[in-house]
Amino acid sequence: MPSYNAPVKDQMFVLNDLLKVGEQEIPGFDDLDRETLEAILEEAGKVARDVMAPLNAVGDTEGCVLENGVVRTPKGFKAAFDAVREGGWTALDCDPEYGGQGLPYVVATAVGEQFSSANMAFNMYQGLTHGAYSAIHAHGSDEQKAMYLPKMVTCEWTGTMNLTEPHCGTDLGLMRTKAVPQEDGTYKVSGQKIFISAGDHDMSENVIHLVLAKIPGGPEGIKGVSLFIVPKFIVDENGNPGTRNGVSVGKIEEKMGIHGNSTCVMNYDEATGYLLGTEHKGMRAMFTMMNEARLGVGLQGYAQSEVAYQNALEYAKDRLQGRDVTGVRNPEGPADPLIVHPDIRRNLMDQKSFNEGARAFTYWGAEMIDRAHRNNDEAAHGLISLLTPVIKGFLTDKGFEMATNAQQVYGGHGYIEEWGMSQFARDARIAMIYEGANGVQALDLVGRKLAQDGGKHVMAFFAMVTDFIKDTKGRSDAFEKDFREPLKAASKDLQAAGMFFMQNGMKNPNAALSGSYDFMHMFGHVCLGLMWAKMAIAAEDKLTAGDADADFLNAKIATGRYYMARQLPMTSTHLTRIESGADTVMALDAAQF
Repeated sequence: MPSYNAPVKDQMFVLNDLLKVGEQEIPGFDDLDRETLEAILEEAGKVARDVMAPLNAVGDTEGCVLENGVVRTPKGFKAAFDAVREGGWTALDCDPEYGGQGLPYVVATAVGEQFSSANMAFNMYQGLTHGAYSAIHAHGSDEQKAMYLPKMVTCEWTGTMNLTEPHCGTDLGLMRTKAVPQEDGTYKVSGQKIFISAGDHDMSENVIHLVLAKIPGGPEGIKGVSLFIVPKFIVDENGNPGTRNGVSVGKIEEKMGIHGNSTCVMNYDEATGYLLGTEHKGMRAMFTMMNEARLGVGLQGYAQSEVAYQNALEYAKDRLQGRDVTGVRNPEGPADPLIVHPDIRRNLMDQKSFNEGARAFTYWGAEMIDRAHRNNDEAAHGLISLLTPVIKGFLTDKGFEMATNAQQVYGGHGYIEEWGMSQFARDARIAMIYEGANGVQALDLVGRKLAQDGGKHVMAFFAMVTDFIKDTKGRSDAFEKDFREPLKAASKDLQAAGMFFMQNGMKNPNAALSGSYDFMHMFGHVCLGLMWAKMAIAAEDKLTAGDADADFLNAKIATGRYYMARQLPMTSTHLTRIESGADTVMALDAAQF
């Protein structure tokens, strides 16, 4: 069975030496000294390794079962969920007014990576609750917050987000679920929602559904959508679950992966709902959940890659196959271990360089969210809004690719279920689809985010990279060759692609949209290139200062050098594709496919 060990040393390097979180002028960050951070991550790592990871294969093989209208989770899930709740892990960055610990979001992100690597399906129960908590916290009335948030912080009550219907996913303006106003100020919600993760289960006392629906007589399309709180059990006057509401599970979806999470068809039959926020402004409230969720899904992408890589690495060190072409490495055995072979090294280096770069990129994004919320920093808010589709789309595409690469290291054993590698690939696959399919993320990036606020956020990103390149000129010949010049070339490719969209997108929108997916990946590579250049500087500085962990730091620089040489040049390929325009993409009539 696969194993998982939290990469605490690398997490600490990103938080302390790259982001220097304890030195940032953000409220709450001055408490993030090295000892505190390490204690949190070490303890979370034990929970991930000892409580969650052993249930990953159990959840995959048993799945969830619908019995007499009740969803039963896999064996051991309930006890593990109670242990996570009682340990306070669901409350890390929640508001202390409602029982949270008030830690920065970047800390919760680092812990969330560990939990997602250990058991992605299990961690989704609390992850979705956190998203629902955030939406109510941001848009709910004082009464709603007092009623729901304390129990959601502890996950005594869990939460969901209900968007998709059988006939509409991305185009939510087509939804048919309706909410009819009642004289007492409530609404009767009726309709069907599908693909609802953690839609029902036996691990919490109540499930608080956030449901998108249309109020009759409202505006057409997406402008007429409102958001409602629809609890599984209506909360009584004492704050306890009371009467069963008109919401039920139609079925549990049979899926490719994340079998341990109950993905449900939810039926609403005049269920009592409570308006969250303002009428016809449901998408604004829902996007409070969606943006947080999209960073979390990007995290899921590389988290699955990380755990797959850990196991592939161990297999490559143990499995004896063939001899090293440069000389025998294992003279006492019949063959050398897989890891001596260059193609296996290439595969593992692809995984390692992606995982560590993606971790830095995601934590940087989480820090921006903290900066935006805790400092009311509009520049940080604009930049993370720009980068969110990149984090979600690029990291999940590459995370799935790397999970299958890890499977490849095993050869035939990677295809056999008893070795457990296929689960990582199957679980990672959904991250490319939910919370907005990656093609939609690319369209959002090019069609909306680039031009947002007059394009000032993307221009700020370009300026930040340009300034970094200027500021690091002359640092050293090695840094110039291995990091600065590759980043400079990749940044020029990204800017050239943006210029192509500006020059061609207005007169032919397809010219921009046909290149949007390439642009998203190009943007992702530049972000990881920037992270690797900054991590190389951090590692070099620690080596110069005489840091004792020279092996780790030299490996960090070598891994970054690999990414800059072998992965970052993909920006040139993406630019060539973008500049080919829309003609080849749109050449065929529908009947010719």
